[in-house]
Amino acid sequence: MRRTVLLLLALTPPLLQAQATLTAGALRLAIDGRGTITALHGGVASRNLLASDTTASLLTVVSDGRRVAPTALAVQRRDGATQLTLSYASLGARIVVRARERASHLTLEITGATPASRVDAVIWGPYPSTIGTTVGEVIGVVRDGTTALGLQVLNARTLGGALPNREGSTWARGIAATRRPWGSTLQAYSINRAKPRTVDAWGGVHRDMPVPPIPGETVVGSAIALFSAAEAEVLDVLERIEVAEGLPHPTIDGTWFKRSPRFGQSYLISTFGEGEVDEMLAHTRRAGLMSLYHEGPFKSWGHFIVDSAQFPSGRAGLKAAVEKARALGLHFGVHTLTNFINTNDPYVTPVPDPRLSVTGTSALVRTIDATARTIEVRAPTFFSDTANNSLHTVRIGAELIQYRAVSAVPPYQLLDCQRGAFGTTASAHAAGDSVGKLFDHPYNVFFPNFAMQREVARNLADFLNETGVDHFDFDGFEGGLASGQGDYALEVFANDVRTQVRHELIYGTSISKSFYWHTGSYYNWGEPWNGGFTESMQQYRVDNQALFDRNYMPHMLGWYLLTERTTLAEMEWMLARAAGYGAGFAMVARPKALRANPLTPALLDAIREWEQARHAGAFSTEQRARLKDARNEFHLEATGAGTWALSQLLESPPFSHAAVERQPGEPTHASFTFEQSWGAQPLQFRLAALGGDGSASRIELRVDGYLTVELPVQLRAGERLATDGAGGVQLYDASGKVRERVTLRSALPTLPSGRHTITLDARFAGDVPPTLELRLRGSGTPEVARAASR
Repeated sequence: MRRTVLLLLALTPPLLQAQATLTAGALRLAIDGRGTITALHGGVASRNLLASDTTASLLTVVSDGRRVAPTALAVQRRDGATQLTLSYASLGARIVVRARERASHLTLEITGATPASRVDAVIWGPYPSTIGTTVGEVIGVVRDGTTALGLQVLNARTLGGALPNREGSTWARGIAATRRPWGSTLQAYSINRAKPRTVDAWGGVHRDMPVPPIPGETVVGSAIALFSAAEAEVLDVLERIEVAEGLPHPTIDGTWFKRSPRFGQSYLISTFGEGEVDEMLAHTRRAGLMSLYHEGPFKSWGHFIVDSAQFPSGRAGLKAAVEKARALGLHFGVHTLTNFINTNDPYVTPVPDPRLSVTGTSALVRTIDATARTIEVRAPTFFSDTANNSLHTVRIGAELIQYRAVSAVPPYQLLDCQRGAFGTTASAHAAGDSVGKLFDHPYNVFFPNFAMQREVARNLADFLNETGVDHFDFDGFEGGLASGQGDYALEVFANDVRTQVRHELIYGTSISKSFYWHTGSYYNWGEPWNGGFTESMQQYRVDNQALFDRNYMPHMLGWYLLTERTTLAEMEWMLARAAGYGAGFAMVARPKALRANPLTPALLDAIREWEQARHAGAFSTEQRARLKDARNEFHLEATGAGTWALSQLLESPPFSHAAVERQPGEPTHASFTFEQSWGAQPLQFRLAALGGDGSASRIELRVDGYLTVELPVQLRAGERLATDGAGGVQLYDASGKVRERVTLRSALPTLPSGRHTITLDARFAGDVPPTLELRLRGSGTPEVARAASR
């Protein structure tokens, strides 16, 4: 084969070695006769941004696991563009790149790659630059305060990164730009998918999964755009690239989403039925939120069959809900897990679709009838994985079979087989029939292969078109990895949905990718299930804000859960963080919790006022800095049109009380004095049980020797008590969730300004009793927050 390749190249007219200089706006790219970049000028000062202590090929070829740099470059002008022919002597290969110089950016597109059999993948770059102040790993833009340099992938087959693995996938938020000691690199890659491959799928979980070829899907067509601009102009340039190159350019109300007032807005998530739509829309509108988003109205994913228990009218019922939302100026969304396939979906039962993804296959050794409980296979490879095998399911013909395990030594047998699983029909199968191990997931779902995935995307688009639903999350985006096509499958799925939906749509996602950046409306990470407002993934949510800044994404704080016990103080704690970071959020609030919580009207009103103030730019830079600090708590009240009173909660130093041994009859309490400087207010406090493994009970607070507050609870180690600013006291468990509302025998006393003495007493229990820590609190002098003039 190699001799043939060399002969063909020998018969091809020789291309002269040359150099090229390409200019587009502020960008000037110089390439020498070996296909190596020698200069990369950009920015207002047109300085050379190329890092000098490393080499940069225009295009690297990957072949048989080797990364090969070009050895020669030939340049021609053709059809108004510059044709760059790169030669790779050790491979006997040539890549033809068409370069187009535009006013805002330079496009580079592969128009030929021969011989295709020698090209497994290509990598654009990596391109090393001296810029490293801000590295946008998802969008592929780096900047230093004045100058920006960017690489944009121009289609789904071109992925941000430098081929991280055979699968072509990464769990990182993005790898289109990477921080380096000298600054940064920009890079993208494309895989020759027309060749059969084996990959370690799902980020390495399923080893050596065979992946069938996609006819015609070579590296030809892979394309990028390079640009440099003043940092302040980056978003303008990105928009011009989108329009000029036909990239996704979603709009809301006719405005590019990146500039829309909907950018970074919050929404309400809930599970509700057809008869509760009006109630939930009223809550959404009262809270001033953008959208009412259903947690999951489907009986099954794959065909997206609506659950008749929630919506008896099916899709017509959802369409009516969408129209009601639209009449109120609201959006209406639904949630799925992208291309996960439920076991009750028609793709699985009663006849399984032959396009369900398999991690691998073996052959049936001998014929079996419909009752056989032991099935012999030629090899155990794909059946013996116990760590990543949730449903233990194989497909033989039109039957699904579940098995307990596969024998460890020959003859390799699937043991304790359950025939006709998931409503399929048990039947006889002949020796030599293919036994495919279905690709599954702990959520008890299967997945489509790449061809079937495109049909699932069409099913989803049909649902969205029929109902008019205009808010959707690509949650479970990673389901595309089950096709073996890596991040390419994710990009294609989202693009297939986008191009087939006939109305404007707000898109969220669970995973960020470079091409999808142009489709995505927001990225909202952070789940509320493991703790209360302050504890559940809070640092993770905060850390995401820097990612959003680096990548021109709207700030979002994730999901929070409103329960029947949520307090105003908890809600305002979260809303203050949202205001500080300028971030939206999703509020999970189900009808039962909203009806049961007596504070629901106040909670919804608080959301509305904080959100209105945030979107109005009412908080100063100094206020926003304090609002970001998780140690600070605030209360906000509307005082007029476009004005609010912002009050910060102040706190005394911490006072501690631990269990000590005393003589019989000797007092066990601890006394503290403090200067109350925030004016006459009802007593507020935080009381935490720190350390140890025991508890404290019969807790008493005595104020100035005559007012006693009895707290009739058992406070276990790790728990805390808190007043909510409205006269109530809540007991929070160790995860931060409200465990109990504490009923006091009398109202909390009012504390005037001045010096006070507080006595704290309790009955301690346990081998290592906790220490009680008390902090007294009050509202500071209200500050003015005023809507910014537009």
